[in-house]
Amino acid sequence: MTPYVLFLLVVFAVPMVYTLWISVHRFYFTAPGTDIDSPWVGLSNYRDVFTDPVVGRAFLNIAVFLVINVPLTVILALVLASALNARIRFRAFFRAAYYLPYITASVALVAVWQFLFGTDGFVNNLLGSHAPDPSWLVNSHLAMPMIAVFVTWKQLGFFVMLYLAALQNVGKELYEAASVDGAGRVRQFFAVTVPGVRPATTLVLIYAIITGANLFSEPYLLTGGGGPDHASTSPVLLMYQKGIEQGHPDFAAALGVVLVGFVLVISLAARKISERGN
Repeated sequence: MTPYVLFLLVVFAVPMVYTLWISVHRFYFTAPGTDIDSPWVGLSNYRDVFTDPVVGRAFLNIAVFLVINVPLTVILALVLASALNARIRFRAFFRAAYYLPYITASVALVAVWQFLFGTDGFVNNLLGSHAPDPSWLVNSHLAMPMIAVFVTWKQLGFFVMLYLAALQNVGKELYEAASVDGAGRVRQFFAVTVPGVRPATTLVLIYAIITGANLFSEPYLLTGGGGPDHASTSPVLLMYQKGIEQGHPDFAAALGVVLVGFVLVISLAARKISERGN
């Protein structure tokens, strides 16, 4: 057995199998040395997951997040990468500036976001009577879109770097040929750049979907643990609340298994769509 396979077994396979085991038993956290029976309950925990309205709201929130975050991420990252790939002044500075939020601690970025969009934040003071009521981050209609924009801004630099790397493999002769045919910059972008970086776009799509499915710190910190009426509760945040705060790790494990299946289906669909485009 190679070290890599052993690493995968220890880090991924063993926890996943244990999670599956917990999800079909009545399981409780206990003190060290305490032995409590964990009776088999079959699919009871999964039935609870699929009938819990908060779970449905959490997945709806993720759908809203993905509808906003994924297109914004792909479009902005590709446009900015194309601009930074050109010979412009201060190119190195702009590359570093776009990447800076990605390597900054989430807590620090949340503080900036709270300063801007908090109830007494800069934007509300600027808008005055035109500010939304309730405010941005405590508004049941705006909380999740605001989180989607926040995550897009935070991770944009990473995706810009991915596209920059992909652009190095797009032959300059293709742009020259398109220019000879009379194509302007916009037409070159859609006819040469977009098809040339399609494999990178597939990677960006899958990574963005996984990021959305794993949302935790952003809704937890920005909206105080899910916002009003669970408006920004994510499946992972709900797993934490059910498993740790409320003491139902079996429910949380079943939800985790469902979430893994959800991510796999969406990621495979994105890959198939991209391959069909190729």
